Amino acid sequence: MDLGLTDRTFVVTGASSGLGLAGARALAAEGANVVMVARRADVLDEQVALIGDRARALTADLTDPSTPQRAVDLALETFGGIDGALVSVGGPPPGSVVGTSDQIYRDALESVLLPAVRIARVLVAARPDPRLAFVLSSSARSPLPDMAPSNAMRGGLAMLISQLADEIGPDGGRAVGLMPGTISTPRITELHGTGHHGSRAATERPIPLGRLGRPEEFGTVATFALSDAASYLTGSLIAVDGGALRVP
Repeated sequence: MDLGLTDRTFVVTGASSGLGLAGARALAAEGANVVMVARRADVLDEQVALIGDRARALTADLTDPSTPQRAVDLALETFGGIDGALVSVGGPPPGSVVGTSDQIYRDALESVLLPAVRIARVLVAARPDPRLAFVLSSSARSPLPDMAPSNAMRGGLAMLISQLADEIGPDGGRAVGLMPGTISTPRITELHGTGHHGSRAATERPIPLGRLGRPEEFGTVATFALSDAASYLTGSLIAVDGGALRVP
């Protein structure tokens, strides 16, 4: 299947590792150009070099309000256009609803919700019909235990994605939310190590496919969602979780 991504250009955030990196690799493999945004310059530069000429690095923090515009400007200067973005944002620390401080909730707002909104705002200003895919979590549909800050932000962002799809749809723009379940990324490994996500075996047990997801499996779905082949797909929340999510 021709996904129609050759010479398309996307901003990919959180792109030095995990799901963002998986998405950048998959997009580039289909012929797209990627502006990869992340904070760790050394790791980011290494990954950009591995992808090759279709990738450019922007070392920046998504909590900086200027980062989205800088990323789009780099795409325009380097590749001559911009088509959309794969938006992967930070993961707040674990916590209970009442045991989490106001400051942690504020930090989660700054690291999860506001960066996503800012990227959408800049992309829509650059072109009225962007293709936008936002990395959420299965917590957008069903809360994860002891993850109150993430549950709050992912659920709120999911509703904004639906509204954004309504707003940009008349001009041909599309917006989707991707809900990864437990994918074997560095963050999941970290959570398993702290005990907040249980052991790996305990996590795998209730997943119908019986295993954690691989980052490249997520990257493939993200790439399809941003492609010409998904031209009638918008406003949707797409689970990439091995069948674990038990709500519609």
